[in-house]
Amino acid sequence: MMALWLLLHLTSLGLGITQPSVPGRSFRRPAVAWPSLFNLNLSQEVEETIQIPNNSSAPLLVAVQVFVSNVFNVDILRYTVSSMLLLQLSWLDTRLAWNASVNPRHAVTLPWDSLWTPRLTILEALWVDWKDESPQARVHQDGLVELTLALTTETNCNFDLLHFPRDHSHCSLSFYALSNNVTELEFQVQAVNEIVSVKREYVVYDLTTQVPPWQLVPCFQLTLSLKNTALKSIIALLVPAEALLLADVCGGLLPLRATERIAYKVTLLLGYLVFHSSLVQALPSSSSCNPLLIYFFTILLLLLFLSTTETVLLAGLLARGTLGAKSSPSPASREQRDHENPGPNPEEAPRGIKRSRRSWPETADHIFFLLYVAGVVCSQFIFAGVWVWAACKSDPAPGEAAPHGRQPRP
Repeated sequence: MMALWLLLHLTSLGLGITQPSVPGRSFRRPAVAWPSLFNLNLSQEVEETIQIPNNSSAPLLVAVQVFVSNVFNVDILRYTVSSMLLLQLSWLDTRLAWNASVNPRHAVTLPWDSLWTPRLTILEALWVDWKDESPQARVHQDGLVELTLALTTETNCNFDLLHFPRDHSHCSLSFYALSNNVTELEFQVQAVNEIVSVKREYVVYDLTTQVPPWQLVPCFQLTLSLKNTALKSIIALLVPAEALLLADVCGGLLPLRATERIAYKVTLLLGYLVFHSSLVQALPSSSSCNPLLIYFFTILLLLLFLSTTETVLLAGLLARGTLGAKSSPSPASREQRDHENPGPNPEEAPRGIKRSRRSWPETADHIFFLLYVAGVVCSQFIFAGVWVWAACKSDPAPGEAAPHGRQPRP
């Protein structure tokens, strides 16, 4: 009867609820000014209902259902992800049960601060926005309490960007009940993916939940498995890089004597330098496992630099040799050369007949071109093999030795 009288009075009075103590992090129980019509015994009864229910020697079991309704604003530069969640918590508090024969009501709605509720804090959260600042708990006649919490949060995530833009990452959200210990409270959790829109660069392909063992504080963990759809990144990064490399290979077909070849190679190199600088800004560089694309684009930059340097060097040697050949022959040596090699005038030579042999810079340029094409093709296959077989394990964080709420390691 005391519990029933307490529930009816709380329902009729509609006690006020204050704001969270730390905005967006956890709820704080306000100091309730009890009305004068409550006697001392009733006040003691109310204080007892605000304490965690005593479940004899076993901890109180709180069932949690986590509904993930949206994941947005995945920022790989800041290593953050934003998500919208709905938590449905339920537990049994026999102190709030009443006799159905006396009161036929099956359930009542009470303010959250008028009875015990688990106070949850997200360990990885940068900020949390609780949608309902005054949540209501629904109490059934058998003492079953149901509480629903909706929130939007931005949390840290250790993205695995080794295979960016085809990366897969696992982001964890750890919910802690800091006001209790593991002997008082235990969570039983399951997750439901309710995301209906996949128009995102990163999509959620799996949800897993677990209750980490060896904890000093009751907690449960939700893991979001994200994958990159990669279409935008492939078009913006891989296609221009491969196009520039193909254009550089085709530039090797220009004659070494053509003055446009140097300008063509230098233009490609400068254009790739601009592309490479924008790429470095678009990818994070603080990860212990940097994206393979950073190394791939750096190798392409070295190939373009090598090709441009070879063109400038051999073209300079060819021009120097041509100038030397024009200034060194005398009239006597020219007459002797014509007497030893009689034949038609080069201007009268039939079309299609080679006028002169290739100089050694042109021969070296032809050999370099063949080797360069082979090197470019081999580099593409080598990178494809590294992409498939490479794996990288991130360095453990300093706090891994003794995380918050876990038994310290010896």
